[in-house]
Amino acid sequence: MDADGGNQVDLTNHPENDYGSAWSPDGGRIAFRRGDGPDGEIYVMDADGGNQTNLTNHPEADLWPTWSPDGSRIAFWSRRDGNSEIYVMDADGRNQTNLTKHPAADFRPDWSP
Repeated sequence: MDADGGNQVDLTNHPENDYGSAWSPDGGRIAFRRGDGPDGEIYVMDADGGNQTNLTNHPEADLWPTWSPDGSRIAFWSRRDGNSEIYVMDADGRNQTNLTKHPAADFRPDWSP
């Protein structure tokens, strides 16, 4: 939408809930979560809503993606190891790696510039 709230456009047009969106640093893509509950996955799409691609495919929730400053990686949190952990993956979904491996809950990652 425009900065004043006008010209709103539904980019995903999907029956499941899509939320937790994050713009890529170059403004060309948006990462987001699709789905509620334990089966939510991380997706990316072009800024116009095209080329929606599922990056994660795990039976536990993957949430709140955030782009690295150079746009090459995406951090997110997941419950796939039994509790909330912070993961990072390449922007195309490859090389998903648990960064925290801690018994307490870790969530909502962010990048330092």
